[in-house]
Amino acid sequence: MKSTQTKISALVLAAGQSTRMGQPKMLLPWGETTVLGQVLTTLRRSGLEEILVVTGAEREAVEKICASYGAQTAHNEEFVSSEMLSSLQVGIRWLMQQTNARAAALVCLGDQPQAQERTVRGVLKCFLEGESALVAPSRNMRRGHPWLVARPLWGEILALRAPASPRDFLNGRANEIEYFAAESDSIFADVDTPEEYRNARATGEK
Repeated sequence: MKSTQTKISALVLAAGQSTRMGQPKMLLPWGETTVLGQVLTTLRRSGLEEILVVTGAEREAVEKICASYGAQTAHNEEFVSSEMLSSLQVGIRWLMQQTNARAAALVCLGDQPQAQERTVRGVLKCFLEGESALVAPSRNMRRGHPWLVARPLWGEILALRAPASPRDFLNGRANEIEYFAAESDSIFADVDTPEEYRNARATGEK
């Protein structure tokens, strides 16, 4: 079991250019807030006190949303030319300056407003009560988001170079991952296209 002093920070990846959506998806309406706002709401309700959002496109508007939720931000200067790994590394570097050895990052997607509080809490509980440095939600033998990585493995993520991806990191340590059994397919869902956004709002908006 991990120490109760272990600091878990949410690391939200929100630097994408929304190319497939055709408009900034983090800013799209969702319930009484926005797509990103819903993600931050879920994380706050799950008990996470420190939230870091990695920004890219629409930086000022995204930072304004983050400020309203008391979330910190770190900007990925290379968001136009880079992939998800770059944003993850920006976030990890920021967290390494703020935390001690007993730390972990819950890696979340900024375009996953369907994420459920019970899943977040389940992943956190699984990590704190288990022995693994890696925890991920799974359903029907598939891994999803958000996943959690403890600080001893952060250096390995920082050492990756494109075209490697976070998935490659997880696949490389697949036998070490402790899985939390999620109760819905929300761990796979995001909103990349207008159709996905419309369908998600129709069926899952909170």
